[in-house]
Amino acid sequence: MLDRIGITATSLCALHCILLPIILPALPLLGVSFLADHTWEHVFLIVTAILGSVAMFSGFKRYHKKLYPFYLLLLGVAIYWIKHDFSESLQPFFIIVGAALIVTAHMINIKLCNSCKQCTEHQCTS
Repeated sequence: MLDRIGITATSLCALHCILLPIILPALPLLGVSFLADHTWEHVFLIVTAILGSVAMFSGFKRYHKKLYPFYLLLLGVAIYWIKHDFSESLQPFFIIVGAALIVTAHMINIKLCNSCKQCTEHQCTS
């Protein structure tokens, strides 16, 4: 379930970053100008990283003992985090690559958790 929440949060974050330049002029009128602040983006990304880390650690510890989903998550978060160090024209690429890596990490974690022997044996005995 944490992986699914992580996928949703990452997708919403990417959507926010991609659509922000389009809706930026309307934000003050809607009373949500805080969404344009880089601090908000970093807080949301940190929450996404913490949630993802909990999901990856849970899958690692309880089921599959594989670390590469966690590495993909960290790489995606790092790429997402540094997007402001580059020109605005390059930022959408960093957003897409970072979000894709984070979502891929969650999807791999789900697949590994669902395909492990312990899960299969538990389903057979239920």
